[in-house]
Amino acid sequence: MEMPKPIPQHRKLEAFAGTWTGQEKMLPSPWDPKGGDAQGAITSRMDLDGMYLVSDYTQQRDGKVTYRGHGVIGYDPKRESYTMYWFDSMSYDTGGAALGRWEGDTLTFEMRNPMGTSRYIYKLQGDGKYEFRMEMSQDGRNFQPWLESTWTRKK
Repeated sequence: MEMPKPIPQHRKLEAFAGTWTGQEKMLPSPWDPKGGDAQGAITSRMDLDGMYLVSDYTQQRDGKVTYRGHGVIGYDPKRESYTMYWFDSMSYDTGGAALGRWEGDTLTFEMRNPMGTSRYIYKLQGDGKYEFRMEMSQDGRNFQPWLESTWTRKK
């Protein structure tokens, strides 16, 4: 059996490969009533023969690591959808993959989880930059921003 090869949908994920630093703003929410500024670091690479983007993330607030995560993003041709699996130091089961789609320069994922419905929005800015935003909704209809960030690829 011949192994599958990456298709253009997989190759689009290469835009996020690299080492990135981010300035993050946590907005007050039921999940983080105080909110505040944070610094992030992400190292991402294409792996498994170019089929997945694998990322390791660390967030610092007030000079201390407060959150870590590991993400795996791929494309499922059968579903005709991008998939994102996320594992983090909060240690709760997210219930599976967030499903996503590209529209122009924006990749958006959405999923229901124990905290409500989450939306993850990646917007490419060019020149080694992108914006990332998380939105949360307890009812699945009314979303509020929870995190806004700007990322720059290290050279």
